[in-house]
Amino acid sequence: MNIRRVPFDHPDAVKLNDEVQAEYHERYGDGGDATVLAPEDFRPPNGVYFIGYDELSRPVATGGWRRQDKNDEGNEDGDAELKRMYVIREMRGLGLARRMLAALEEDARAAGRTRMVLETGTEQPEAIALYTSSGYEPCAKFGYYRLYESSRCYAKAL
Repeated sequence: MNIRRVPFDHPDAVKLNDEVQAEYHERYGDGGDATVLAPEDFRPPNGVYFIGYDELSRPVATGGWRRQDKNDEGNEDGDAELKRMYVIREMRGLGLARRMLAALEEDARAAGRTRMVLETGTEQPEAIALYTSSGYEPCAKFGYYRLYESSRCYAKAL
């Protein structure tokens, strides 16, 4: 997989974001993730957005992080919030999500962020397994879904 930095509004990013939103709706029945995201959230120094391409230059994986500091949604100073981690169905089980996660952690660390945080949900057990096996531990809930029972939040020191 060739990981490239792209704008959040890049056509390949939009395509994969539409796919992940459809999957969220399929799993949760709520129309997808309602968290407000903007292209500038993923422009350095605020964050980054990556797409992983296969050997035929097809977009097969995505992920980004955005800068968060202490706020009224439960974030802490130094946070990098992981967003839109996704691997297309036919490429799952090949370690692409783990490679994307490592690239995002490395980028956030280089940008001076001290903790990677993420929110997922009970209907994404494979995501929870990825994060916990990658050193993430449950943390205080934060973000848009912090009051939802199905929400699960994790953090890892960078």
